[in-house]
Amino acid sequence: MKFLGIDLGWQSQPSGLCCLDWQSNSLRLLELRRLETIADILAWVDVQVDSGASAVIAVDAPTLIPNQSGMRLPDRLTHKHFGRYHAGCYPANLNRPFAQRTVNFGLSLAARGFAHAPAIQPKQTGRYQIEVFPHPATIHLFGLTRILKYKKGKLLERRSELVKLRDYILTVLPTLEPCLDLAASADIQTLIPEVPRTGIALKQLEDQLDSLICAYVAAHWWYWGLARNWVLGAATPEESCVTGYIIVPAPNCN
Repeated sequence: MKFLGIDLGWQSQPSGLCCLDWQSNSLRLLELRRLETIADILAWVDVQVDSGASAVIAVDAPTLIPNQSGMRLPDRLTHKHFGRYHAGCYPANLNRPFAQRTVNFGLSLAARGFAHAPAIQPKQTGRYQIEVFPHPATIHLFGLTRILKYKKGKLLERRSELVKLRDYILTVLPTLEPCLDLAASADIQTLIPEVPRTGIALKQLEDQLDSLICAYVAAHWWYWGLARNWVLGAATPEESCVTGYIIVPAPNCN
């Protein structure tokens, strides 16, 4: 079973990509990378997951946007539950310039057999896609009192916050269930390098670490289902087309 995380560039930006594999009752990090085009991202998905093989793909982007204007239900719920942590998400509607790109990406995954999964039985095989949002996930996974602000601000401040995210990934995710077994993964210093000091390289690692969080949430959703995860929005696949949804690990989830 594989778990792919995609920190999708909502407009024309590059996207961060992560692949985790379930081996010997733990997760192994197989790859972190960054790609430019949707075609290249979909080709990467095809390489990572053979036709018919089971996987969960977690996408940080609104792939279901039922509303022409305003804010989706899951967007409102992120502000309700995570606004005090500064983790409310950007509102999505069909009038936004990114809408066609993100919705079409979800449709491309669906055409490959990855069905939306706002509900799942733990450890259920199959091909699924879910929408996720790294900021709320890190609040609950790492017990934070506010988001790590590595996306905006001065370079030194962003770098300091990204160092914290990298440290949490290296020290906390291996202690959770499911366990991210970094000791059994490939060379971690190569896969997850030290945080760089230049802006362009910093953004590249940021996208990759976000994709790793996405992939871990995919694995956490598959492993626990509703027992230790929240569904912000739809409760069934049928409702997901009406409201959209975001999967977030529950607080004190392990």
